[in-house]
Amino acid sequence: MQAFTDTRDAHTGDELWLLEHPPVYTLGRNGKDEHLLDPGNIPVIRVDRGGQVTYHGPGQLISYCLIDIRRRRLGVQSLVHALEQAVIDLLADHGVSGARRDKAPGVYVADRKLAALGLRVRRGCTFHGLALNVDMDLAPFARINPCGYEGLEVTQLRDLGIKLDVEQAGEAFREHFERRLKQS
Repeated sequence: MQAFTDTRDAHTGDELWLLEHPPVYTLGRNGKDEHLLDPGNIPVIRVDRGGQVTYHGPGQLISYCLIDIRRRRLGVQSLVHALEQAVIDLLADHGVSGARRDKAPGVYVADRKLAALGLRVRRGCTFHGLALNVDMDLAPFARINPCGYEGLEVTQLRDLGIKLDVEQAGEAFREHFERRLKQS
C-alpha cells in the first residue's frame, strides 16, 4: 500500500484490494499499549493508519482503499461515510439495520461493532481501509479494547444470520462501495 501510494502519479488508477489476514493485532499511529490486554501469541504490529488497536484474522474481509481523493475532489469524511454506507447497504440487503457513530468510525449493529475503519492519507491519496467481520473466531477481540473502547462488543455477519463467505461479502461490499463513490 505504501509503495503503491508513494509511486502513483496523477494518472494512476484507484484500486480496492480485498483480502484476508492471518491472525494479527494492529495498533494505529496513536495506538496505546494499554488497549492490548493480553495479546498472547498473536503478533502485534504498529501500522501507519489512524485508530487504536484492532484484530485481523481469517474470516474477516479487509478492504484496502487506494484512492486519490484529491483527484476525485472527495474529503476524508466523505470517503469514510461511503465506506460505512457500503456496509450498511450490504446489511440492508439481508434485512439487518446497521448504523454509524459520530467520532467512532465503523459500522455497528445493536451496539456491537461489525466493521472497523482506519485510513491514512498521504499526498492526497488514501490507503488502509475497512475490516468487516464475516465468519471468524471473535475470541481475540476479548484480549484487546477494540478500537480503544473498553468493553466494546463485536459481532459478525454469520451471527446476524447473513450467510456469506469472505469472497461473497467482498463482492457485495465492492458493488455498494463503487456505487457510493459515484454518488459522492
